[in-house]
Amino acid sequence: MKKIMSTLLIAFLGGVAAISINQFFQEDQNGYERLTAERLPVHLASGQTANLANAPDLTSAAEQSLHGVVHVKTVSANRRNASSDPFYDFFFGNPYRNAPPQKARASGSGVIISEDGFIVTNNHVVQNAESVEIVLNDKREYTAEVIGTDPSTDLALLKVDAQNLPFIYYGNSDEVKVGEWALAVGNPFSLTSTVTAGIISAKGRNINILNEKFAIESFIQTDAAVNPGNSGGALVNANGELIGINSAIASNTGSYSGYSFAVPVNIVRKVVADLLEFGEVQRAFIGVVLEDLNADLAKKKNIETIKGVYVSGLNAGGAAESAGIEEGDIILSIQGAEVNNIPELQEQVGRYRPGDEVALLISRGGKTKELNLQLKNRNGDTRLIKYTESVANELGAEFTPLSEIEKNAYKLNSGLKVENIREGRLRNIGIKEGFIITNIGEKQVNSISDITNALKSERKGLLIEGVYPNGAKAYYGLGI
Repeated sequence: MKKIMSTLLIAFLGGVAAISINQFFQEDQNGYERLTAERLPVHLASGQTANLANAPDLTSAAEQSLHGVVHVKTVSANRRNASSDPFYDFFFGNPYRNAPPQKARASGSGVIISEDGFIVTNNHVVQNAESVEIVLNDKREYTAEVIGTDPSTDLALLKVDAQNLPFIYYGNSDEVKVGEWALAVGNPFSLTSTVTAGIISAKGRNINILNEKFAIESFIQTDAAVNPGNSGGALVNANGELIGINSAIASNTGSYSGYSFAVPVNIVRKVVADLLEFGEVQRAFIGVVLEDLNADLAKKKNIETIKGVYVSGLNAGGAAESAGIEEGDIILSIQGAEVNNIPELQEQVGRYRPGDEVALLISRGGKTKELNLQLKNRNGDTRLIKYTESVANELGAEFTPLSEIEKNAYKLNSGLKVENIREGRLRNIGIKEGFIITNIGEKQVNSISDITNALKSERKGLLIEGVYPNGAKAYYGLGI
């Protein structure tokens, strides 16, 4: 009996203890839940409870943009296996000389900017192309003419013979804000009419991708997915306005890795206007040597505020020297637009032509000062030179594209005929009237712009290749 009573007593006490402990922890748990619920009002983010009321609606912008972006298809001769040096071929031979040229096909994107058929794309999309075909979003196809190119901004202007085309209105890249939504519209991997979305990640980016002496790189950076084939396509804002031309990606693989870059539309507008009016871009220069102002330079030069672009030198006879700018000045703004790095300053200056006057706000000795400056061209004057005039005057000849009959007769896909040759550089190296220029260096010649771009080369000399009407091939060396 004693053993039974002892067992019952122990069991009873154990049960009481268990209930007490359970109640203690339950109260503590409830108290913790109430405490966190009051201090941290969080909500589940599942599909059933997420609130999308504040998400941007980009459907209208996408619909407007899709019809204004085209597929650009090019055909060019693949000359990678052929030597362009006739002297090397004479001594060592060239097994590919008699082989028919291989055709290389490529594609990109373009943006219709007017209802009468003007289209903007990248220079690298149409460079060296023998033919350019445009495919609209509604699958209509056109053959495009290359009106002009500008390698320094990687832009090109095309024209198709069509009317009442859907086009995208220009926006204002100055008003673009970091963090705002943007759409990239193009044809990645030949997947036509593709739209991706992202935000503006940065502005004024220089990624050193344009191998040109006077290149302007002040890209808009975005995280909208851009891949091969998107080049030349549209970057638009949430209103469907064009704010940039997609041009490049930062990637170790060649495909999208999170960063893409677009030429700001305000540069595009300037380049297009120049190509239409003059046939070449009228570049303006301040005539200074610049350095980005950073903490190290500020400490070295005893500069208190890290803001603006530092002038470390002047070009003799340049616009800056004439306006009274001095070495050590800091350029703060151009025409009211702040500049805090070299790309931003180049972008602002790149919108003007030689002869234009602009107001510069500078800092000198800690005090601000405003100066008026008349921009000059790279020759140090304010003249505007038309494309055809500059080439004709420099080389001493005029150039005429081949007609379709001539192309068939000479079995050529492209070329420019030398006409009205006079005293000048071409006559001095032995070129005679009627000569058809097919290649300069390793690049095919399809337009006068190809000749001008070749003349801007930093090489010491160029090899001009072509054929005479009697079928005789000829090569000439032109010193730069």
